[in-house]
Amino acid sequence: MLRALTDPRRLARPWKALRARSCASHGPAGPPEIQVRALAGADHGIAEILMNRPSACNALGNVLVNQLLEALAQLREDQQVRVLLFRSGVKGVFCAGADLKEREQMSEAEVGIFVQRLRGLMNEIAFPAPTIAAMDGFALGGGLELALACDLRVAAASSAVMGLIETTRGLLPGAGGTQRLPRCIGVALAKELIFTGRRLNGAQAQALGLVNHTVLQNEDGNAAYHRARELAQEILPQAPIAVRLGKVAIDRGMEVDIASGMAIEGICYAQNIPTQDRLEGMAAFKEKRPPRFVGK
Repeated sequence: MLRALTDPRRLARPWKALRARSCASHGPAGPPEIQVRALAGADHGIAEILMNRPSACNALGNVLVNQLLEALAQLREDQQVRVLLFRSGVKGVFCAGADLKEREQMSEAEVGIFVQRLRGLMNEIAFPAPTIAAMDGFALGGGLELALACDLRVAAASSAVMGLIETTRGLLPGAGGTQRLPRCIGVALAKELIFTGRRLNGAQAQALGLVNHTVLQNEDGNAAYHRARELAQEILPQAPIAVRLGKVAIDRGMEVDIASGMAIEGICYAQNIPTQDRLEGMAAFKEKRPPRFVGK
């Protein structure tokens, strides 16, 4: 389905709306809440997921979650995707977290099932290719958990507001926040932020190492998106198999002791040795020219 979207002869293709197959179970299908676009030309290899639920500030309700899972499943099958960006189509908001109004209508059992689905969604965001969250506005609760599930995060210095605020609602983070935040900024700081439910702006988040880059907001309210796209453009020229294997080595190595991590690195390195891209990289170095990696 996405092959046509990644046609390198086109400078960009229109946003493709995705409707989850199970939308009918939640009432009449409304406007699509998730859209996908693959860029081309100089940006060929960058895919974007746009969250667009303005009526609920991109809150993670059943329909949005269904459509996001469908989009990720389709993109996972497209080997031409080298970097995946998450952005918002709602000005001033990245993602406001779980849809608490929708959750109020659920039984205790249904809440447990839905939160488990959110955890599964965050695991799916742990995509094979590098992922970047462009946080131009509020990213609270599950919205920050979504960003934490990405590899890299870019935020507007002042307009981005983020925090795991669940304790202020009588909850605790349930979609990976208690696990990913301490791995990102350390145990003590993560405990402080979760215990207090504190909100941070982009500049404060960068000081703690929660985001990679901050930028001054522009009039269109999408400065973080543009910086995220620049970051993606830095990744594009690199050997895609090596980048993906590097991601595997880091992610899996962080879960084990260093000796086991070194073994994981060795396995990943061995998988990269027979690739055409490794030979191309060596040839390009010898011939003093830029390499032309093809992902094989």
